[in-house]
Amino acid sequence: MSSLNRIVNGYMQKVSGLEEHCERCLRTERWGGSVVLMVVDAAFTSIGLNYFTAVVPKVEEFNKRFVENGRIKNLRDLAKADIEELRKVWKNRRSWIIAKDIASYLSTISDDDRTALRTWAKNANFENWKEDQIGRIKGVGLITFQYLRMMGGIDTVMPDKIVKKVINEILEEAGLEPVKDDIEFIKKAEELALICGYKPIELCWMTWLIQPEGKTMRMEKYSHILSKI
Repeated sequence: MSSLNRIVNGYMQKVSGLEEHCERCLRTERWGGSVVLMVVDAAFTSIGLNYFTAVVPKVEEFNKRFVENGRIKNLRDLAKADIEELRKVWKNRRSWIIAKDIASYLSTISDDDRTALRTWAKNANFENWKEDQIGRIKGVGLITFQYLRMMGGIDTVMPDKIVKKVINEILEEAGLEPVKDDIEFIKKAEELALICGYKPIELCWMTWLIQPEGKTMRMEKYSHILSKI
């Protein structure tokens, strides 16, 4: 296990300051604590475009057009919002259907958005995610499911392709077998993080932020917006 620790530490040292971003996520304080923006972020992210160059600017635009002026104040408002109006910000209809369906369900849990997301996240189980009310929403896969749980305060990982690639590279470098199955991968990544003294969410964020864009690592390139998201 000492080689595993050394390998993981080598990766984590490249992203110093990561804890702050992960703690904000676990406190449900991303996007200034707006659960509406977190749900919209998750719905946009679900179609696989570049997070920093495509998703973040559009979430910011949505915020200016609909949230800051009070047109959409909470999840209940988002659930009722006119989809054609919303598409003036982000054209993909499927994303908005996902966002509205998530908002509609969460708003039945509590009138307080933060309580609603955190209550759902605490009770949701990734092993039977397809039976979950949010997991059943068309277009919500396990990756989006886990992303929402993380923003709802659950210390876990998303099995997206970048996370799997980096974590499996670490496992192979340590002489261990890579894990392909998504459910088993989540379990293994959580176990790996805890063995090495990190939170699973820290391992997850690390895999995204060490990626290069051009000649710069994302952690450096997007440092100016990390405090918001």
